[in-house]
Amino acid sequence: MFDLSKFSLKGKTAVVTGGGRGIGKAIAIGFAKAGAKVAITSRKVDDLEATAAEIKSFGGVAFPIQSHLGKMDEIRKMVDAAMEKLGGRIDILVNNAGASPNTLSVLDSDERLWETIMNLNLRGLYFTSQAVAKIMKNQGGGSIINIASIDGFKPEFGVSVYSISKAGVRMITNAFAAELASCHIRVNTIAPGPFDTKMMNSHWFHLTPDEAKKQKAALERVLPMGHIGNPDEIAGAAIYLASDASSYTTGAEIVIDGGVLLSHIQPVQD
Repeated sequence: MFDLSKFSLKGKTAVVTGGGRGIGKAIAIGFAKAGAKVAITSRKVDDLEATAAEIKSFGGVAFPIQSHLGKMDEIRKMVDAAMEKLGGRIDILVNNAGASPNTLSVLDSDERLWETIMNLNLRGLYFTSQAVAKIMKNQGGGSIINIASIDGFKPEFGVSVYSISKAGVRMITNAFAAELASCHIRVNTIAPGPFDTKMMNSHWFHLTPDEAKKQKAALERVLPMGHIGNPDEIAGAAIYLASDASSYTTGAEIVIDGGVLLSHIQPVQD
């Protein structure tokens, strides 16, 4: 008989990159409410401290760690710091940190844009996963959750480099899942669609507040489920993939997009 306690994260430790705001924040708070001790990382100290304070306000345990995971030395420092704060164990890694896309055509995107996005979205994610997977192997297992995007299935006009990077995240998931299954390390992907985050709202930063509000409302009217997603609507899937409830799940992709990929709507990234 299935036991609902398998969804509990009590006694587990987690690292959530990009955990200071948006989807990463929602996942970190969800993990803490499910019982995990959480280390959250980001480049922005203010966001990290605010999220950590919110977690502590309901009795959760959170450790803010400032880091830039597009740099190899920062990855090593972050993992060492997380191990120290979490008591020498990492059970769960959520690779959520990502570079925001600029709106440029395939003819206008330059090498600097390519390097910025690929360094964080792919290289940083790969080597963060590698460093933590080595720890998980030694401790007997763990769960890695990569945050991709529906843009990795169907490219969004004007953000080709971002879309390519998110397709790469899907393949990293498959490669790690295939090689690490025997080590009891599960590796899965969540692919968000349009969510109410700073990254998605960057589409409208150049507009007046009234015009931005109108365009956002127009988007919501054509979405299959009628609204832009709230980051909290991803936390449940992340808890499932982090918990023992998903003990036989690896190499899987959970699309959370309100039905966008099933429609003819042009994707809008999280």
